Amino acid sequence: MGRAFEVRKVAMGKTAAVKSKLYAKYGKEIYMAAKSGTPDPELNQTLKRIIEKAKKDQVTADVIKRAIDKAKGGSEESYSEARYEGFGPGNSMIIVECLTDNVNRTIAEVRNAFTKTNGKLGVSGSVLHQFNHQAVFTVPELTEDEVLETLVLNDVDVTDIEAEEDGVTILGDAKDYNQIRTAFTDENPELEFITDEIMWLPIMDTELTSEEDQSTFQRLLDMLNELDDVQDVYHNVKQD
Repeated sequence: MGRAFEVRKVAMGKTAAVKSKLYAKYGKEIYMAAKSGTPDPELNQTLKRIIEKAKKDQVTADVIKRAIDKAKGGSEESYSEARYEGFGPGNSMIIVECLTDNVNRTIAEVRNAFTKTNGKLGVSGSVLHQFNHQAVFTVPELTEDEVLETLVLNDVDVTDIEAEEDGVTILGDAKDYNQIRTAFTDENPELEFITDEIMWLPIMDTELTSEEDQSTFQRLLDMLNELDDVQDVYHNVKQD
């Protein structure tokens, strides 16, 4: 399988959580997007994008509405972004992105997950330099030539394009997310991307060869994903 398959698998893995965690994750993101701008998704593009992603991940309309109503109601609840970088078994490197209302609690819980799996937290930048912050799209029902034509006509630069059976995957710089997305949605407003994400992708993958390391790594991922404050977890381990 090619790089396109790998990045789509990362996107799918990020949302492979129980419904309650998924609802909480999107509830926070929708609330913060609505609170930081207007609560109308037609006037708030960030909010609109998060709602579209939530619907794709089968988050119910009621969960979305409650988060927006909470922001409209002037709730004083607030979350800040926190990113932690760490090292797991073998040569594994991990980025943990959080939304939290208590940074001290969050870092203690994240550190505990690493400690219990014989890993360790690193300082800021110790892992990040081994990843690229990428906008990732998989466009269905278009050929590679058609995707290239759309990008060229809209003067959009990307870092990689790869065709697979179910669509063409595009990698671009995270800062170009809106430009890449708009190039396709202006042409087809009803377009539904298979993948539509901003994520951290490793520059180089690593493999965990021992069963013990594989088991420990999976335990670390499970512990991190169970934490309420954790939104996304990215890593450099190649998995089947």
